[in-house]
Amino acid sequence: MMMFLNILIVLSLLAVLVTLVLGFVNMARGGEGAGARSNVLMRYRVGIQFVAIILMVVGFMIKQSMAG
Repeated sequence: MMMFLNILIVLSLLAVLVTLVLGFVNMARGGEGAGARSNVLMRYRVGIQFVAIILMVVGFMIKQSMAG
């Protein structure tokens, strides 16, 4: 169970990193509609960060309950 949860946490953190990099690239590229795309990417990133934090909290709780 913990291995599966650890994999999910790593994947969610990688997804946060990818959306962050895509946002930086979009800002650097600029152009028409860049602001709207950046806004959408920021919303995705915030949602993925929320999921990552929830997964980490659940992982900490499970690990604590297994320890004693």
